Amino acid sequence: MDRVLTAEPVSSSPAPPNPEPPLRPRHRVTAWAAGLLLVVPALIAGCRILDTDAITPVPQLLSFLPWLTVPAGLALLLAAAARRRALTFVAVLVLGATAWSSVPYMPQAVIPYGLPLAQVRVIASNVEFGQGTQALTETVRREHPQLVFVSECDRACRDTLVTAFATDLPHYATVDGEGSVGSILLSAYPLRDWRMIPAAMGMPGATADIAGVAVRLQLAHPLPPLPGQVHLWKRELGGIEDFAAADPGPTLIAGDFNASQDHAAFRAILDAGRLQDASRQAGSSRTPTWPMEGPLPPYVQIDHVLVSDFTVRGVRFLDIAGSDHRAVLADLDLRGPR
Repeated sequence: MDRVLTAEPVSSSPAPPNPEPPLRPRHRVTAWAAGLLLVVPALIAGCRILDTDAITPVPQLLSFLPWLTVPAGLALLLAAAARRRALTFVAVLVLGATAWSSVPYMPQAVIPYGLPLAQVRVIASNVEFGQGTQALTETVRREHPQLVFVSECDRACRDTLVTAFATDLPHYATVDGEGSVGSILLSAYPLRDWRMIPAAMGMPGATADIAGVAVRLQLAHPLPPLPGQVHLWKRELGGIEDFAAADPGPTLIAGDFNASQDHAAFRAILDAGRLQDASRQAGSSRTPTWPMEGPLPPYVQIDHVLVSDFTVRGVRFLDIAGSDHRAVLADLDLRGPR
């Protein structure tokens, strides 16, 4: 009898893709290590891109943003070594976002207008509870600034500076206090309209007459974003933002902002008053000013000179013995009316 042979039906559906091979124990540990290393860079770069300071620990870790490229890069190497394609792709994205967020800020495009009316040299310095007073005094004598903004200047610091510069910087506005509360603004120009931004640490301000132009001056020293007081830090930076937005005229705000250009609350101040950061205009936006003491090298710029209706000729950063901050020295030109 003839047999009838029938062919088995052939499935036309495509074969399933080959899954990634199972992880060997060593590769599994490597992949987990890569994933853990990506958590903080992904969180902080994401908050930076989304323009938010969020809550603790984001404001504190934003100060380390450029340094977070190190764990992100290590995570990429580990993901590649573990042969995990999806994890490697994620690591590439996180490293790219972190590196892009860490690129030094390019100078803002500022079109000069009017003739330069006066050259103004400014020094902003935190003297750490008055401990850097002597070094700052020597610096001011050497550099001959017309405006000096001093944070954490206690009563002894105030008396020393007022006496030492009674001739060169005879005008001043102060908030008297001990420790971090005291602050002083010294000026070669007459001052009027004294005021103070309410804050835990002293933030005096005044209006100076410079070459016949009224220039608003304000010392900045908000609380640092320590855990448990981030809301106070944001509120005090918000007070500086309100001051910047109150008047579109010539403005100079300087001091220890306890915030870098990676913090959204600081960038809001720049946006509110059409202000420019002198360091950014000078191409030095990533030069760190803190901490100058302790086991870590300086890693973040939190001391700034912000200006409106000034052009920036140059910026230098000066070591102040006894202080954990570098001082910022800015050479400025006050411009005439538009």
